[in-house]
Parts: sequence; C-alpha cells; structure tokens
Amino acid sequence: MRFAFKTAPQNTTWAEMLAIWTAADDIEVFESGWLFDHFYPIHGDSSGPCLEGWVTLSALAQATKRVRLGTLVTGIHYRHPAVLANMAAALDIVSNGRLELGIGAGWNEEESGAYGIELGTPRERSDRFEEACQVLIGLLSQESTDFDGAYYQLKGARNEPKGPQQPHPPICIGGGGEQRTLRTAALYADHWNNVAGDPTVFAHKRDVLHAHCADVGRDPAEITLSSHVWLRGADQIGAVVDEVAALGDVGMDLAIIYLAPPLPPTVLEPLADALAPLA
Repeated sequence: MRFAFKTAPQNTTWAEMLAIWTAADDIEVFESGWLFDHFYPIHGDSSGPCLEGWVTLSALAQATKRVRLGTLVTGIHYRHPAVLANMAAALDIVSNGRLELGIGAGWNEEESGAYGIELGTPRERSDRFEEACQVLIGLLSQESTDFDGAYYQLKGARNEPKGPQQPHPPICIGGGGEQRTLRTAALYADHWNNVAGDPTVFAHKRDVLHAHCADVGRDPAEITLSSHVWLRGADQIGAVVDEVAALGDVGMDLAIIYLAPPLPPTVLEPLADALAPLA
C-alpha cells in the first residue's frame, strides 16, 4: 500500500495550505500531494473562496522538494488540451519531474455555466475527453502532433521544451463512468482514481476497468488504482486506517487521504504513523 494526501484549495488560506504541504514533504510515508481543480468550492457553500489549482500547484512545487504533486482532477473542458500540455511540461520541468497529470471529463455545471464554458452532454464530454487524452499524449511525447478530431484540430503542433518524465508525466484519470470513463482509463491512464465509495463499489469499478483493459489489450497491472479516503478530524484517524485497509483488501494500491480543512499540519505525523503498518 502507498499513501498520498489531498488538500482542497477552498475555504482556506495560502498560508494554511503551504504549512500542510511543507510538513508533508518531510514525511516519507506520503509519496504525493494533490489539489482539486475548480474555480468554486465544491464542498459546502459554493460562494466561498477557492484558489485556482494550477497556479497554486506551481507555487507548491517550488515550496517542496520531494513529494510528487498533481490536480485530482482537471476538467478537460476548462483549458484547451494544447494549452494544458504546455502547462504540464513547464510544471514538470520546474518541479524536477514530480508532476502527476490528473484529468477528467468535467462535471461541474454551476461554475461552467457561470463562466460560459461549454460543458456539454455526458456523451459530448466523454468524446471530447478521449480526444483530449490523445492530444495531450501527442504534445507531451512527440516532436510534432497532427490531430483532426471533432473537438480539437492540430497541425504540426509543437510543445517545447518537454519535461524530464518520458514519454510523459503519469496520467491519472478520475471518474467512475463505466461505459466511457473507465474505457478511456484503460486506453490512456497510468493511474485511475475512484472518487469515493465503499470497498464493494471500488471492487466493482475495478472489475469494469479490468474488463475494458482486456477489450483494448492493456495489462491492468500497468494502472495504479487509488481512492479518496476522507479525514474529517484528528480524532478520526482510526476510522481512516480501517477504511484504507478494507480498500486495500480489494485491490487499492494508493490511498489518497483527503484532509478536510481546516485540519492543521500537526495531524500529519500521527496519520503517517497510523498508516505505516499498512505499507
């Protein structure tokens, strides 16, 4: 079992987030740290404060030295994938090869509608997402990319310099849609994240993903399986350990502990100590 942490950049301050990340950077149990990528809070009152994910992640990359880092996940409709590929390459460089590229089809109707960003129907989101995965992989791994899709068209597109992780930073796909999202993960993901759910739900999604892998000729062992596990208070560490153990029994490789704000950095050491026996 491997372990990561996640902080929500909502209803908190930069100083509070920075304190958590710099403390976690010194605790080897945590291999990676994650943010969500939204413009409105997604837990509770959506009118509250929320820091933009990629700018915040870039700052955290400079404030840390060891921990890997990524967004969990970036809705692909927020940024053209060619723009996102350039952002990812730059952040992979400035973080010395620590970027995890977390992406998804997008779902947030409130902020998309408020900003005039087209979200589309579920089918349109899935079609666009699959195209975006191909565009990202091309621009992050090839000298030039041509692509002629329904949503994206590229002609001799370049993305230089590329980051140190080759052929590209690991791609994490988040979501549990069984017909399309998990199939896209089977095709393109190095890491699949389950948003949440009990071990029975996780096991079912795992089996669906593995069936898609068989259909497309992919070895399922190539894909890391993770899930969010919420820590809502320092007194809940025991319950978190039990949940992590139960998910590990059904194949979870990486437990991403979601730290509900305003949990202080002092929670990290006892959490790490409690998780360590499961490693």
